[in-house]
Amino acid sequence: MAIDYNKRPGAGPPDAGGGVSLSKVTLTKASPSVSLSKRGQAGGQLRVNLQWSTGAPQKKGLFGRLSGGAGAIDLDLACLWEFSDGSKGVVQALGNAFASKNTGAPIVTLDGDDRTGTNTEGENLRIDLGRVAEIKRILVFTFIYEGVPNWAAASGVVTLFPASGAPVEVRLDESDPQARTCAIAMLENSGGDLVVRREVRYIQGGQKELDEAYGWGMRWTAGRK
Repeated sequence: MAIDYNKRPGAGPPDAGGGVSLSKVTLTKASPSVSLSKRGQAGGQLRVNLQWSTGAPQKKGLFGRLSGGAGAIDLDLACLWEFSDGSKGVVQALGNAFASKNTGAPIVTLDGDDRTGTNTEGENLRIDLGRVAEIKRILVFTFIYEGVPNWAAASGVVTLFPASGAPVEVRLDESDPQARTCAIAMLENSGGDLVVRREVRYIQGGQKELDEAYGWGMRWTAGRK
């Protein structure tokens, strides 16, 4: 679905935490959040990438097709955004909404729509953390644009790459075969402290239902690529 940019705020600040290793921070149910500000990573460009494995030796980006025929699937990376001035919207390939609408250069952009799986880098969201003061919250999610849900087989991994320091990883280690959408991670500014929180919450529906679950308060209309 595409959106009509309007309406209300929501949500509260998460707790800081996070399972830390030498090479990366992995967010889990037990340690669901980490502060980028406290780690000195709330600056520069944050790249958000989602990869998957089909179980075969070869890996491919999470945004293409499993194979031809009945098993084909097209997953899209996207985010809902809300800024400190009250503006809000969505960045996604659907409706050609590849950038956030804000004053100056876009704070959030999507680099493209890989519908074939041939792009080894998958799809990437890029978030300008040099403008943290303008960000209220950003919800990173993925949805199945085409194909039958098979989250368990996908073994999806979302990695957030800050401009410096260790990456932050969220594994899609749960599944719901009835759901077409998965909220992956929330970035939230709490008094200048930018926190990343693991969500891995499956939604039986599309962007409208995701919006309702997180209280974004936008009006949605049908959209297409």
